[in-house]
Amino acid sequence: MTPGRPVPPPLAKPLPDLGARDEVADGPRLAAAYGATASDSGLVPLTVARRAPKEDDVEIAVEFCGLCHSDVHATRGEWGHQNYPLVPGHEIVGRVSRVGSAVDDFTPGELVGVGCLVDSCRDCDSCLDGLEQYCENGMTGTYGSKDRRNGDAITQGGYATSVVVDRRYVLHVPESLDPAAAAPLLCAGVTTYSPLRHFDVEDGDVVGVIGLGGLGHMAVKLAKAMGAEVKVFTTSESKIAAAREIGADEVILSRDEAAMDAANRSIDVIIDTVAAPHDLNPYFRTLRVDGALFQLGLPSEDMPPVNPGALIRRRIAYAGSLIGGIAETQEMLDFCAEHGVTSDVEVVRADQLNEAYNRMVAGDVKYRFVLDTSTLGTPSERADA
Repeated sequence: MTPGRPVPPPLAKPLPDLGARDEVADGPRLAAAYGATASDSGLVPLTVARRAPKEDDVEIAVEFCGLCHSDVHATRGEWGHQNYPLVPGHEIVGRVSRVGSAVDDFTPGELVGVGCLVDSCRDCDSCLDGLEQYCENGMTGTYGSKDRRNGDAITQGGYATSVVVDRRYVLHVPESLDPAAAAPLLCAGVTTYSPLRHFDVEDGDVVGVIGLGGLGHMAVKLAKAMGAEVKVFTTSESKIAAAREIGADEVILSRDEAAMDAANRSIDVIIDTVAAPHDLNPYFRTLRVDGALFQLGLPSEDMPPVNPGALIRRRIAYAGSLIGGIAETQEMLDFCAEHGVTSDVEVVRADQLNEAYNRMVAGDVKYRFVLDTSTLGTPSERADA
């Protein structure tokens, strides 16, 4: 393995003019949506006004949108101040309905996707390197962010019948992928793909995966598709059969000291998907010299301290990773199409969203919920957001 794999070039060359642009004919449209009006409102029917596509915009008729745990945190105000009303959703798959006059890389009817970001400054070193998720001036999230290209508007996400996005941040979704099962790839997929590719995982490597939820099950599938041997760490015996079903070669009960001792120095890279506080030191002992542990889960409380000696004695890297850039996300979608990798999903209707949120919090999903936006209905005459 070769750590520090170069990031691929940006997906599409930028247009020179980033200022105001003329809008195409037909004007803005209303979209039916579900979102929160307050931290304790739950998800309720809303109507959002989508801007008319500017010359480099793509309008998308949304078909499916994945439900991410971060949607729950955001709509319930658990990550600090939030602007309401708020329509969540950043795992969007749909068909192009309109394009701006300067768009020649997307056509009406094409299957496309939108992930966690819809804009960035495009000028900083990170953006120029195809790492828009690390934009030094702050990326624009798909929802809940100030829209760089639309005045003081706040971006609204994919729990809606349509969305308008600058074409630089739209992905081509291969037609061979089931659109509902492909939706979570736009977040859970690229979030696990990026560190695996950064560490250049390949045939013969050994990958450890901590946790078997939405992120964890994607890490298992992707690592297997890259040719790796996969070992899943879990605290629950009930997850053993499930992990093996999706391709895990070995399942290690992390509370079993003998099993953890047997895994000593057996793993090249670990993908940690757990979002609750947990002690990392036992996992460091399972890594070989020059191994790495990538932290993807973001606990809301402090983690137990890391023993630096565990890192020093084997030159182990402890790193974080945030989703992926646009070019890498496209690379991931193409990889998934080539290897037949999608998420295991349960499709839900709009009227099941609040129940789905509660089930996500309880861990009662195998492994991702996806909203069928055809159940949203039609927009009302008023624009709520």
